[in-house]
Amino acid sequence: MRAFKGLLVAALLMALLGGSVIGWQFYSFKTQPLTVTVPQVFEVKPGASLAQVAKGLKERGLIDYPRYMTLWGRIQGTAGQLRMGEYRIEPGMTALTLLEQMVKGQVIQYSLTIVEGWTYKQMMQAVHGNEKLVHTLKDLPASEVMTKLGAAGEHPEGRFFPDTYHFTAGMSDFDFIKRAYDGMTARLEQEWSQRAEGLPYKTPYEALIMASIVERETGVAHERGEIAGVFVRRLQIGMKLQTDPTVIYGIGDSYDGDIRRRDLITDTPYNTYTRYGLPPTPIAMPSGEAIHAALHPLEGTSLYFVAKGGGGHYFSATLPEHEAAVRRYLLNKQ
Repeated sequence: MRAFKGLLVAALLMALLGGSVIGWQFYSFKTQPLTVTVPQVFEVKPGASLAQVAKGLKERGLIDYPRYMTLWGRIQGTAGQLRMGEYRIEPGMTALTLLEQMVKGQVIQYSLTIVEGWTYKQMMQAVHGNEKLVHTLKDLPASEVMTKLGAAGEHPEGRFFPDTYHFTAGMSDFDFIKRAYDGMTARLEQEWSQRAEGLPYKTPYEALIMASIVERETGVAHERGEIAGVFVRRLQIGMKLQTDPTVIYGIGDSYDGDIRRRDLITDTPYNTYTRYGLPPTPIAMPSGEAIHAALHPLEGTSLYFVAKGGGGHYFSATLPEHEAAVRRYLLNKQ
């Protein structure tokens, strides 16, 4: 009914203005495309009135008759319903189409990907580098960030779910990472509730630690379950995990791309060559698939694996077989 009344008022207005300069201007406002040749972005700021928006469009040279945009919004009853945010203006778009988008809140969606296997530090570097987010966490240590998330005392590593997240300009960095934190919490709880029997984990957090190791050990998706199986069997028989990614994480920023013998024998909380069991925290952000693999490892007898090149691994059940595979795939390559 309101739309019908609006059209009736507009028709009466056009009848009164028909044939006049004003009538032509109003008709042009309604039907002529905005004066753009390439896509542009226009921002509706918080609390902006339709008159202010129309004035801004005029100042940008996008419309010629801002008063008619305000008038049309009043006729339609939508003048006070504008949604804040950024809007994309495409060639051929009319002022009425743009106004409709502003009323519906069809703002531009941006995206930022948290990559599988990233560390907390890498994630925050990407977040801080995104100019569309409002930065409130930049100078806060990780411990304070976790406190703000309601997880005081919790280590941040591995606690954020890697995915592509969409957001609008002006979202805070806290709100952005909270989605990733909540996403990891939900995914871990779901996978834990459906875990296989007989696993050597006492808590979901231990499974998250294992998943992070699996994530860093292989880039081949179908190997995750087998990698997890190797490490689970090692834990079950009291064998050291002896996995290089944990050593690298323990080295920290001084890691230069090579693992040397001294790194393998230098004890750190993350050196699984010198310590038994899982490291104290995750070493990266595991994917959902890596979490699933950690909680559903493939059954088998393999206790060793070596990279074959191209991302894949050769799995062995005995040490002599493994040593032969090392000579075949690693030493020969060197």
